[in-house]
Amino acid sequence: MKITNLKTEYKSNPVGLKAYKPRLSWEIVDEKRNVFQRAYHVKCAATAADLNDENKLLWNSGRIDSDQSIHVEYDGVILQSGQQAFWTVKVWNNYKEESSWSAPTCWEMGLLNKDDWKAQWIEPTLEEEPSVSTPSPYLRKEFQLNKAIRKATACITCHGLYELSLNGEKVSTDLFTPGWTSYQQRLQYQTYDVTEQITSGANAIGVILGDGWYRGFLVWQGNKNLYGDKLALLFQLKLDYVDGTSEWIISDPDWKSGTGPILKSDIYNGETYDARLEIAGWDCAGFDDSAWRPVILRDYGFDNLVASEGVPVRITETLRPVEKITTPKGELVFDLGQNMVGWVRFRLKGNAGDKITLNHAEVLDQDGNFYTDNLRAAKAEDTYIFKGDGQEEYEPRFTFHGFRYVKVSDYPGEITLDDLEGRVVHSDMPLTGEFVCSDPLINRLQKNIDWGLRGNFLDVPTDCPQRDERLGWTGDAQVFAPTACFNRDAASFYTKWMKDFIVDQKPDGSVPWVVPNVVKDGGGTGWSDGFGSTGWSDAAVIIPWTVYQVYGDTRILEEQYESMKGWVEYMIRESGEACIFNAGFHFGDWLSFAEYYSYNYNAPDYGYAGAHTDKELIATAYFYYTTGLMQKTASLLGKVEDEARYQNLLPKIKDAFNREFVTQTGRLTSGTQTAYTLALCFNLLPDTLVPVVAKRLADDVNYFGHLTTGFIGTPLICRALTDHGYADVAYKLLFNKRYPSWLYPVTQGATTIWERWDGIKPDGTFQTVGMNSFNHYAYGAVGDWLYKSVAGLNPDEQSPGYKSFFIKPWLHEELDFAKASYHSIYGKIVSGWKREGEKLILEVGIPANTKARIFIPCSDAASVTENGKKLTGHPDLTFIGQEAGRVIIEAGSGYYQLVCRSYEFKQQ
Repeated sequence: MKITNLKTEYKSNPVGLKAYKPRLSWEIVDEKRNVFQRAYHVKCAATAADLNDENKLLWNSGRIDSDQSIHVEYDGVILQSGQQAFWTVKVWNNYKEESSWSAPTCWEMGLLNKDDWKAQWIEPTLEEEPSVSTPSPYLRKEFQLNKAIRKATACITCHGLYELSLNGEKVSTDLFTPGWTSYQQRLQYQTYDVTEQITSGANAIGVILGDGWYRGFLVWQGNKNLYGDKLALLFQLKLDYVDGTSEWIISDPDWKSGTGPILKSDIYNGETYDARLEIAGWDCAGFDDSAWRPVILRDYGFDNLVASEGVPVRITETLRPVEKITTPKGELVFDLGQNMVGWVRFRLKGNAGDKITLNHAEVLDQDGNFYTDNLRAAKAEDTYIFKGDGQEEYEPRFTFHGFRYVKVSDYPGEITLDDLEGRVVHSDMPLTGEFVCSDPLINRLQKNIDWGLRGNFLDVPTDCPQRDERLGWTGDAQVFAPTACFNRDAASFYTKWMKDFIVDQKPDGSVPWVVPNVVKDGGGTGWSDGFGSTGWSDAAVIIPWTVYQVYGDTRILEEQYESMKGWVEYMIRESGEACIFNAGFHFGDWLSFAEYYSYNYNAPDYGYAGAHTDKELIATAYFYYTTGLMQKTASLLGKVEDEARYQNLLPKIKDAFNREFVTQTGRLTSGTQTAYTLALCFNLLPDTLVPVVAKRLADDVNYFGHLTTGFIGTPLICRALTDHGYADVAYKLLFNKRYPSWLYPVTQGATTIWERWDGIKPDGTFQTVGMNSFNHYAYGAVGDWLYKSVAGLNPDEQSPGYKSFFIKPWLHEELDFAKASYHSIYGKIVSGWKREGEKLILEVGIPANTKARIFIPCSDAASVTENGKKLTGHPDLTFIGQEAGRVIIEAGSGYYQLVCRSYEFKQQ
């Protein structure tokens, strides 16, 4: 028995934590079956060596009889700003075995008080025109180190984006720091251990600033300077010496400012870099900065500063071009083979003053030409001017592009496939889930879903990464959250993002369309003020609940509770006594399908903005569903009065929904797939009508032969069908290769999820250029169903974090196998099945300290064996019974291969 994968607040060895009581989690690895933790013992100390001295411990939990191995709160000596804590744990199991102590790990506290900031805000002294992109400021300072150093810790933030270097070397691989938040209320700072980069004697600090989200172009209206028109820096370096003394090197009037080769940097428009203006050694000691300008002190204060708790953005992969193309127009284009997000790095030679321009696009048009109309106003253009000094290497710093194809122009020389490469950039969330089956198109769909996540999870969950938008749309995020949490470890990512819901929410509880909220007054649409759309604002409740379910995290519910409650109370007020949510603007089933529209592209798109399904129906359905989640949250957190209030309200909303939108014969006033899906998935119907409505949904799918759903209905339709006896119809939707379907874009060569079902129409032309992203993850929410129903891996709502879970696959004759793995907070789970002749084999992996209930699709328990043994009397399995054509067993940790020799598909 070993203890592995120790985490503090979801992270390994984090630096700069803000939590006063950090939560500790670990995994147990044991080859035996049915292993459960019975007790644990945690020790914390200021150093790893002190863990062995009982008199120097910060916390000694002693033996705690408990099966808790996740989110164990530190309960020791109150920690101070910047303090390190090393910890180790051992456990006892149900076999009365005691583990060894784990290898120690550590965390470091951030700055917990405003008084911990010694630095001063500084701005470069530059002449700038606020309405256009201007050169990136360079800032520097030198200092002397005259004593032996024990530890050096840097804390830094800025208005804009920064790149920090010490003595000529970048401090971190983190990108787009300090990240994107609602800056006036929440500005993150990062903490770095830079001990190894400090040298005896002279040292130099260098910082480059970029416009970023702070003052760059943002939103489709051409807005700029949304948060301010000046870039600024806040930096401090704490030097802890061996003799016990400390010193701070801070941003102050002694810094110098200038400009360098970055002539402009803008997220939408790209970067211009003139290598002739490079300044050798500018961030090293001994550089002559006498010609540089002074800096200006500013009193921006520290009230809005918060420790960084999200996931750092990093370069995670490098792609080589797969093809060099000369288009019919004669343009030189390189194909990276994958729609990705990031930029191009190249290594080329040129004479001084030579130029190379890189433009980025997701697709080629039907003639094979470079296509950028769908980028709208975003130029997505990087320009490099050579200095003429042998081979030169370049990649941008403060911009990113969504692209598969890169057009190269202006360069006078030859370029080969080996001269450039794509640098894939996103929030560096570890891969936790994998899904694979016998159908290669579905496997490509799964890859597209994850690539869509990677492209759009760049510090905030954006809707798209390529055009002049790239905003944190709440509706897209809430429908995709369960899928995101399967594919990637998204706990810290969502925890950080949800904090901005709190500050961007109106006092009346209404939640904006996008977070951080930069779409002021509805973004000029004239629809509304940009707040309060159902299915979008509900993210305030649904995403924290999803994180709780997936990671067993009650703290996010505690921290978001008032925000969650605010949105529900807003709906209650707006719905009034009638309990029908019919106030304000709602997107409805955004981008749903109009049947005739697929055959007449000149007809109005009545699917646009969800015109098919009555928006009041959708809004009231979400009102009921979200209020139900709020009731569960209140119950979980002991909010007795709130729990009773919402519990009493739920039947009133349900009755109102049925009176208003459901006939006595089970027909909905909007007879759409989305309407029937929401009624079923949100449990809005009386029991007698459930099978009637389920049949109507299945009949509708069979009639059309395809989806007619948009952003709201699509994520849930397969679940609605599967849960109510129509798994075969759900599979019909999955296997469909004709437009509109999940596989239609795959057959068109898509490598990410499209915004619209027909981004490229069957005749090869494009959808409207105003809104036609080829990397838009919302429809990828079907990934949740692939994991849960095709592979059969299901969480247990009553036991969050996969402390217990269900294995219940739904099979289909067109698949020979399907398998999913998921690395939960307890460890790796496996759920897979395959057919071998007349046999069905289920593969199940269960981590230590968890258990699973397995629903085997077989009606004859006697025909099922595990390791050659019958289920009844099996030493490691518990036979529960049989129901609905399935044999039900329960198992603890271990790997199991269940063989069923009497299987028929109809027995599901």
